[in-house]
Amino acid sequence: MKELEKIKKWKKEGKKIVFTNGCFDIIHAGHVDYLEKAKALGDILVVGLNSDDSIRRIKGKERPVNIQQHRKKVLEALKPVDLVIVFDEDTPEKLIKMIKPDVLVKGGDWKIENIVGADFVKSYGGTVTTIDFVYDISTTKIIEKIKR
Repeated sequence: MKELEKIKKWKKEGKKIVFTNGCFDIIHAGHVDYLEKAKALGDILVVGLNSDDSIRRIKGKERPVNIQQHRKKVLEALKPVDLVIVFDEDTPEKLIKMIKPDVLVKGGDWKIENIVGADFVKSYGGTVTTIDFVYDISTTKIIEKIKR
């Protein structure tokens, strides 16, 4: 996986790697704010992106709205994002174990003890944290508004 080679290079350069993950189906202000704050926790922001199949298993057959290639392209264009890796599993646990990020971050709606990979990251001295949401917005709320 060429993405892992990039991460190894950054680590050799002493860069602090931050990892987060999600569906990022319809990008909104909440996503942008979250990614900016995540990036501020280190030097390199790696985003694990749920594949289309993964999202369907988690959110139902009507999701995602945007296919993974499009979601990946949009994320890659955002200033805070350094690398996007698509994963097909329901959780990013395998990806987290391959990357071994210095910081693992999720949204404020997650309790640290429920964050997938938290124990692993803590086991080697990494940090696990959450970021509070500033915007009362979500892809689900956007979809509901459109349907109304």
